[in-house]
Amino acid sequence: MLVKICGIKTLAAAQEAVKSGADFIGFIFAESSRKVEPELVAEVGVNLPGHVKKVGVFANQTEQEVIRCAEIAGLDYIQLHGNESASFARRMPLPVIKAFSIQSKKDLENLHEYPADLLLVDLPKGSSGKGLTLDWDMIRQADLPRGKVILAGGLTPENVGKAISAVSPFGVDVASGVETNGLKDAVKIKAFINEAKYTAGKEE
Repeated sequence: MLVKICGIKTLAAAQEAVKSGADFIGFIFAESSRKVEPELVAEVGVNLPGHVKKVGVFANQTEQEVIRCAEIAGLDYIQLHGNESASFARRMPLPVIKAFSIQSKKDLENLHEYPADLLLVDLPKGSSGKGLTLDWDMIRQADLPRGKVILAGGLTPENVGKAISAVSPFGVDVASGVETNGLKDAVKIKAFINEAKYTAGKEE
């Protein structure tokens, strides 16, 4: 079970995530309260073990800006969180994670045809922190390639086990669900990762 801790802003938070067993660390370059500069990510990255992948999150930015940030930061993956076209994704120099906002079954149609290495299903923008989650049954019943699906959207240490049991995704992604007062919480990060890995291990 791949676990991605997203919205990391400091080396300390990244190290806590790694220590707890995170596989991917997400850094946000799109406009957000969690936005970071690529130079900071480069500094953090040299202090992370090689097996932990660095993901840059972008939304409706220019191709030049995405590639520039990826090079400076030393990213392993580019996550596209906006309305980027399939041709845009194909021109990316790194593996692509494409995020999709899911409100209904219609949003899940043809999703797997997008040229991405991994597909991240998420709540619509502005839904985080409101106690909402995706309709896990709807996701499970959709014709999605299970080995490519990362489940996001309102996940917490308390519900991630149920989400994994319901959907059987390839990975899970969390940002606000492991924060306290807007800051990454080491106890919540550890609890989230432990629950995700434990649940996935039980079901293998």
